[in-house]
Amino acid sequence: MGNKENVNKNTIYNVVKNMFSILFPLITFPYISRILGADRLGQINFSISFTGYFGLAASLGVTTYAIRECGKVREDKEELSRIASQIYSINIVSMLIAYLALIAVLIFAGSIDSYRGLIIVYSLNILFTTIGTDWLNSAMGDFKFITLRTVLVQMVSLILMLTFVRTSGDYMAYAWVNVIAQSGANIMNIFYRKRYCKVNFTFRANIKKHLPPILLLFSMLLSQTVFVNTDVTILGLTRGDFEVGLYSTSTKIYNFTNTVVASIAWVVMPQLSGLFSKKAYPEINKLLKYSLNFIIILGLPCLVGMNIIAEELIEVIAGKEYLGAAMSLRILSFSLFFSFVAGFFGNIIMLPSGREKIMLFGSVVSAVVNLVLNLIFIPIYGLNAAAVTTAVANFLVGIILFPAIEKEIKINGLWAMLRAPVCGGICICILMIVAKLFINSAYLITVISVGCGSVVYAGVLLLMKDDFFLGYVRPFSNRIREKIRRRVN
Repeated sequence: MGNKENVNKNTIYNVVKNMFSILFPLITFPYISRILGADRLGQINFSISFTGYFGLAASLGVTTYAIRECGKVREDKEELSRIASQIYSINIVSMLIAYLALIAVLIFAGSIDSYRGLIIVYSLNILFTTIGTDWLNSAMGDFKFITLRTVLVQMVSLILMLTFVRTSGDYMAYAWVNVIAQSGANIMNIFYRKRYCKVNFTFRANIKKHLPPILLLFSMLLSQTVFVNTDVTILGLTRGDFEVGLYSTSTKIYNFTNTVVASIAWVVMPQLSGLFSKKAYPEINKLLKYSLNFIIILGLPCLVGMNIIAEELIEVIAGKEYLGAAMSLRILSFSLFFSFVAGFFGNIIMLPSGREKIMLFGSVVSAVVNLVLNLIFIPIYGLNAAAVTTAVANFLVGIILFPAIEKEIKINGLWAMLRAPVCGGICICILMIVAKLFINSAYLITVISVGCGSVVYAGVLLLMKDDFFLGYVRPFSNRIREKIRRRVN
């Protein structure tokens, strides 16, 4: 019971952490989109996408591998320190190589002259991410610190943005604030991680052991990055900064939802890795059912909302200038469903079980298909084509991974998991449609849909006695009852 409560707490902490990590750009987007305009916003998003390739080269697939390997030895401080230092040292070398490549591109590629300043600023994220070793906190399951640290940094970043970003000419200041928001927490971790173990650079990095699986994961991440970033890059090169700005609006909402729901993977991965190494399938199936329950309950209302109030969400977040992104957001909601399925098969089943090769195959196939479709359709149909190709690629990943799931993995009671969330989804669907029929204000529709919709959805889950939801509610209700009992006595 204690272990289940710990998973529940870590899940909540990680959800809050990911929400704040993305709420900063999401909350500030209405302000920034109006201050900077679509063209400046397009430049910023192109620069982020561009530096993302070098950030990927620097990361080298270390994060996932480190969480899995350090999670296995987290009870042995000496062994943890040895493995963490070895992985950290490999990461430092890959970071230096990535920076050398970036410097060469900045010197010789004249076509990106107008983006050079932004690219240099955003490249600092590569340094801070590497030296921060945030994967150690995840491996140790210290999601409470991760969350509190993230909330603090996001609040400071919000104050800095409102202070220093006032006109369209302040786009460089916005880039610096973005770096602080994304990497400030990593700087804090340099000092905090000492409580777990010592992490130092070592020339005895045991490359033969660590490098092959790291490179395998890097290949997978490379294909996924091609999958994620090529639409923005091709859109920028063929359709211009304005359409990149529009598409970035819909992808912000898409990425926010995807990241929050997918946060369950990082909570259960260390524990699942240990269970898979022992082939403890009864415990594995329980944890997989917990993860799938989480994805269904949190993901389903998000899919409904993105479809029904797409225009209102776009207007509230970015303004009427960006309403052209509404259709791409609706298309991305279908992509989100396929992403949930592919993420469950891949990040929660394949990676912890050490079957990266299967996931790599699925990632490469989907990335190649995505790239080809982007090159063909984005120049003609623009941002809506980018959304469609993303959905197709996510669908392919799920189709490829499903047959590779081990026979011992069985999740029973799927309808029992779906029943209450589906009924709740229908209820909030009706609420949103009624709100749109009788209310003209996009802001009021959004507030009612999100606020009242959440209450209605939770109420349906309670009335239908959804086991997963009650598992979170009971501890709080029991504490309240205990406090009332003590006061009465």
